[in-house]
Amino acid sequence: MSQPVQHLPLNVDELEVVDGRAYENLEGWVPELASEEDLRNALEKAFDYRGDISLTFKNGERVEAYVYNRHTGGGLGDSYVQYFASNAPDKRKVSYAEIARVEFTGKDRAAGKHWEAWLQKYAEKKAAGEKNIALHPEALD
Repeated sequence: MSQPVQHLPLNVDELEVVDGRAYENLEGWVPELASEEDLRNALEKAFDYRGDISLTFKNGERVEAYVYNRHTGGGLGDSYVQYFASNAPDKRKVSYAEIARVEFTGKDRAAGKHWEAWLQKYAEKKAAGEKNIALHPEALD
């Protein structure tokens, strides 16, 4: 015979065990890549960025891309980013050693989309007496 499920009062704030991450507006940023560490930091931010970036390679080629993966090796030659190019349907990969410039050119799709903002909209609709409240994401242009 199964035992009944016991429901305990839940305080979500008490469950939070890690500080949240502060939002960093990177739209339009062109990092200076004076050192290997600068390049590594810029590409780590590109991975977290929810928009397109522009990569300029040392051979002069420039590509608009969405970075979806990265691997950090011991040196630039064995580190790489994987990306989707805006002008090609296939996945691509480039070594850190081949990258000359990184630009955060695309719109940050995650900017302003915080949990708190969603909750505030929900609370406002509920307080106004709305029923069957559904909040939908914004269109992606």
